[in-house]
Amino acid sequence: MGALGKILIEKKPIVFQFLKYSICGCVAMAVDLIIFFLVAWMLFPALTENDVLVQLFNIQIESVPENIRSIHFCIGNLIAFMASNLTAYILNVLFVFKAGRHRRWKEIGLFYLVSAISVGMGVGVGVILIQGFGLSTTFSYIAKAVFTTLINYVARKFIIFQG
Repeated sequence: MGALGKILIEKKPIVFQFLKYSICGCVAMAVDLIIFFLVAWMLFPALTENDVLVQLFNIQIESVPENIRSIHFCIGNLIAFMASNLTAYILNVLFVFKAGRHRRWKEIGLFYLVSAISVGMGVGVGVILIQGFGLSTTFSYIAKAVFTTLINYVARKFIIFQG
């Protein structure tokens, strides 16, 4: 196995661990982003004319009031969360953290619980940004993502996995 392969499989030191966590997080975030924006565009309208993807792809959107948009923002995040969190769990176990602190089902349950709490708090921040400040769905989504990333890393490292 080469040096790169060893770094990818090895669970330590912390600098490499956080780098791998960040890369795995980017993959999970891509899953989340794709699903969220498809839902916000096609199923539960939550996009505005100011959203980057709307402008980038010249997407035709349905305009909805901000209170409905914030509800749809929550629904879209819930749907995207289920798929992206499963992606994150699998990648974290394979490449970042050492499993075994808890039995597998408890570990998965804790992983989803911690993620649900942090995403719930992040979505709350997003709703405040939409309803309180009229900010774009994209900006609110990014704020949610940054908020949850920091909370999740600490909880996963020190509570869920063995480091």
